[in-house]
Amino acid sequence: MRQGENVVADPDEEKDVPGTEPLDEADQATDLEDDADLEDADVDDADVDDADELDAEDAPDDGPEQDGSAGQDRPAAPGEDGADSPVADLELESEIAADYIEGLLDVADLDGDIDMDVEGERAFVSVVGATLDELVGQRGEVLEALQELTRLAVHRQTGMRTRMMLDVGGYRQRRRTELAETGRDAADEVKRTGEPKRLWPMNPFERKIVHDAVAAAGLRSESEGEEPDRRVVVLPAG
Repeated sequence: MRQGENVVADPDEEKDVPGTEPLDEADQATDLEDDADLEDADVDDADVDDADELDAEDAPDDGPEQDGSAGQDRPAAPGEDGADSPVADLELESEIAADYIEGLLDVADLDGDIDMDVEGERAFVSVVGATLDELVGQRGEVLEALQELTRLAVHRQTGMRTRMMLDVGGYRQRRRTELAETGRDAADEVKRTGEPKRLWPMNPFERKIVHDAVAAAGLRSESEGEEPDRRVVVLPAG
């Protein structure tokens, strides 16, 4: 149920979800292009705001279109007649994303309230309430998949790339706290030993947080390796 601007929603489409269609080449190209932005993130990641976590935007299949319409009654995209300010555009993204997630939750018979917000230059949708561990998965893998599907749903309705973020049960905030501490601890160790410190493989979202924490501690860091084994290396001063 929506709370003011809140809704309900969830994954695993066992039933037919309205408007599910295969991605056309233009959609796939857009998704791969967005993924490339994240791959170059790293210190590159450091340039990706909140690094759209393992933003593997070569997402699997397409999610449901709202009301089952393919391009019919599509909300005005930025720059089109009827499109409002950037903030209004982000609010529209939040609405579309919330509707999509609500539909998935209904299909999966899961409960949860949906909060919508705009944080910085991106829409932010969060599912809160019930125990939703199944929507997060190990290391947030299910959450990442849900976010990609939701972004595709937004893209298909607006025709614009979106950087909207999806959170479930406060997972991302808890993860940010943990990873920031990891970055600070690694920086302290490198200052003490004078030796580089290699951390475990992380996705772009996680590496971005660690890079920021290391920089705040007065050291520098870089990423090495290839996905999915790309990791942060904390380097001594100088």
